[in-house]
Formats: sequence, structure tokens, C-alpha cells
Amino acid sequence: MDAALFAFDNSYARLPERFYARLAPTPVSDAHLVRVNVELARHLCLEPDQLTSPVGVDILAGNRIPAGAEPLAMAYAGFQFGGWVPQLGDGRAILLGEVIDRHGGRRDIQLKGCGRTPYSRDGDGRAGLGPVLREYLVSEAMAALGIPTTRSLAAVTTGELIQRESLLPGAVLTRVAQSHVRVGTFQFFAARQDIAALRALSNYVIVRHYPQVLESEQPCLALFDAVIGAQAELLAKWQLVGFIHGVMNTDNTSVAGETIDYGPCAFMDTYHPETVYSAIDHLGRYAYGNQPAIAHWNLAGLGQALLRLLDEKHEMALEKAQAAVNAFPVRFAAAYDAGARSKLGLEQARVEDAALMQDLLQCMADNHADFTLTFRRLCELGGATSAADGPVRSLFDDPVAFDGWAVRWRERLAGEARQEHQRQAAMRRVNPAFIPRNHLVEEAIQAAMADDDLGPFDALTRVLASPYLDQPACERWQAPPRPEQVVHQTFCGT
Repeated sequence: MDAALFAFDNSYARLPERFYARLAPTPVSDAHLVRVNVELARHLCLEPDQLTSPVGVDILAGNRIPAGAEPLAMAYAGFQFGGWVPQLGDGRAILLGEVIDRHGGRRDIQLKGCGRTPYSRDGDGRAGLGPVLREYLVSEAMAALGIPTTRSLAAVTTGELIQRESLLPGAVLTRVAQSHVRVGTFQFFAARQDIAALRALSNYVIVRHYPQVLESEQPCLALFDAVIGAQAELLAKWQLVGFIHGVMNTDNTSVAGETIDYGPCAFMDTYHPETVYSAIDHLGRYAYGNQPAIAHWNLAGLGQALLRLLDEKHEMALEKAQAAVNAFPVRFAAAYDAGARSKLGLEQARVEDAALMQDLLQCMADNHADFTLTFRRLCELGGATSAADGPVRSLFDDPVAFDGWAVRWRERLAGEARQEHQRQAAMRRVNPAFIPRNHLVEEAIQAAMADDDLGPFDALTRVLASPYLDQPACERWQAPPRPEQVVHQTFCGT
């Protein structure tokens, strides 16, 4: 143990012992710092200089246990690609403890890739440098986009090689989350009919994430409703930026409403609702267009796990859970439609707006238009003239198809009260110019792994920190991939 670099206050470790396994990270042979997220460190009331010191790097690698830490691996279960797995748990991650950030929020500090745990099954408990850099880049990009997400505090290399399809350099990611409680955590105890643990977990999540429901006559039902609302908002945000999670299993579904467990995730280039990148999603279960329905399915699983707490009578509990989860599609649609109106520059809600958005998306799918650039270039168009339409039209195989839609869009804009420059500025605030495009992420990963060159990683990180700004000198990070650069598959890091 060493000096207190973290002011830990560990609430999860005070839950009953069957919630986790206590163990220390497995030391590595030769830890070297890749990056510390200075802005995030300061937000967490940490000193970046201490984190980058030899002692700090040893902590981030799992070679030292910081003062106040109570390292543990969390237990949970889950449905993976629809199949039930009764015990999963943190197979390569260890929760060091919790800190309080500058705004009074409680945050987990977790090491990912820090060695085997009792939940590792056949895994080695390690992570490769590629997946660590991918999660760092994409999670921080999501945060900059304003999407609830776990964050990346630091990345270190281990000096060791891990076996995947080939030998790869090992690394550890320090992940920050509101918590790491998942739908699968509830399912773990429900499957064991451990009602006392379910009640303790529910009370814990209420106090930590949804204290407002304490005033409810039925706090557990109110908790379920709050999680449904958080997931509806989250999924709408994913869909509105073209993000594809890739592995929406219930053990990867945070009850705090954060994006968690970045594995074979990706952002769409060319728009199509059936887009899949994950190399393990052979049937397209987690395709872009399926994500809202899968979230609904996952939440139904949470409702099933909570039944014994919702009402002593099974039929009444089932009725309450069903009514709550049935509201998800409506709540998702409300969140998505509001975001879609903003993307289209519409301030007032009208019934026909949903069709206007869907017709644009269909036109994009039919004409292989880039998702991000279509909406970004739409920001620059005038509401009364098509003189500036060229850059948007060029994204469509048949530009005339866009023209027909644009006539309807301009007719709709004519009913808005905002000045044109106000509308354009508002659109630029919700339509990013920069996303972590797959080919750029792969370029950064390959440079780091093959050439020990972090230049592309650093450059991409800087650009993605301001996704809604034009950044004229950074056009190459905005452009879609050339045909030979297209990434067709992404891979899980386990």
C-alpha cells in the first residue's frame, strides 16, 4: 500500500460478500504509461502528475494497491446473444474502489485487463493494446458527443504478450463509471432466487443512481421505470449518431444508463439500418436498426428479475412489470423524434416530422450516403434556396433523390420562426463533424502496435474532443474512408 492518490469511499464493497470476489490484480512485468486523461483526472479530484509518476503507473498497471482500495471482481450473469449464462462476472476487470468527483458524483475506478479472477472461466484475464486503445478513443468520443458513457482515465502497456489469433502486446485500461451494476447483476441473484440479495441490490442502485424514487410508494417499480427511461434516452442518442454497440447482452447493459463495455463497437460510415461490424454477430442480432428492440428485450429481462420485489402476488407483479416495459417503445420514440427534429433544424413538433426523418434515412440507405456527413452538410443549407446543396447531393448515388426530399424539408422549414443563422447554428450543435471513424481508429491502433507510434492516436484524440466544431485544418479526420480503407469487421478484445 502507498500514499493516498485516490480518496476512496467504497460503497459496493460494503454489500454482502456474495456480490463479488475480493482479490488483487495480477502484477505485470514491465508497465509503461500510454496516456493519462488529464481533464478527467482533475474532474475526479486526482493529480495527473501523481498518476504519471512511477508509483501512479504501477497502480494503473495493477502492480500496486493504492491506499484505501478494496479490490474486487463483481459477480453477474446475463443473456449473451439470447442464450442464458448463469455466471459471468468480471473475468478480466477488478474494481479498485470509488471516488467522489468535483460535482459530488460517485465514480468507480476499475482496472480492465488486470488478470484472472474467479469469473474468468477459460479467459486469461488480460487485454490487448488494440482493444484498450479502441475503448479509450470511442468512450472519450462518446463523452465529447454528450452521450452517457463510461470514461477512460488511463492506458498502460504491460510489457507482456497475450495470445489471441496471434501474440499481441498486453495493456490495462483504467475505466471510470457511475457504477458497473448491470441488468445481468440483477439476473444473477434472481436466477438463484436470492431475494435478500435482490432487495439489497435494488436499494443500493436506488440510493446511488435514482434517489428520487425513494419518495415513491413503490420504490422498486419506480426504479424499474427510471432504468427504462435512462435506456430509452441512451438508445435514442446512439441511433442519432450512428453508433453500433455490437454486443448488447444483458451483462453489457448498465442500469445507470451509460454506454458500457466497448468491444466490437463502431460508428456507421455509409448508412444502412442492417449494418453490422461485430465479427461475432453472425446473424445480425445487434445490427444498428435492431438496437432499440434489443434494449426493450433486455429491459424485459430486468423486469423478470425484479418480479419478486414488485408485488407479493405473481400476477400483480407481472402486470406491473409488463406495463412499465411496454412503455419503452413510446419513450424511445419520443426521445428519438425530439433528437431527429433537432438534427433537421426543426424547433416545433409536428406529426409529419417523423416521416420526414425516416424518408431521409431511406433515401440515404438507397443511395449509399454517409450518415455523419449527410447531417453535417445539411446544417449549411439555406431554407429558401438550393444553391448550396452541392456538397450534400454529392453524397448520394442519385442526387435527384435528395432533391425531392429537400423540397419537402424546405417547405417544413418555412413554418419555423427561427432566423436561418440560428437554425444552422443549432443544427451544428447536434450534428457532429467528427466521429471515431473505423478506418481512423484502426490506423491509430496499428501505428501504436506495429510501430510504437502514438502520433495518430494522439491526433485523433484531440480532434474527437471537439466533435461539433468545424476544425478546418482537420478535414482528413472528417472524410469517409476510401474503398480500400473501409473496415468491414471489428473484434471483441477477450
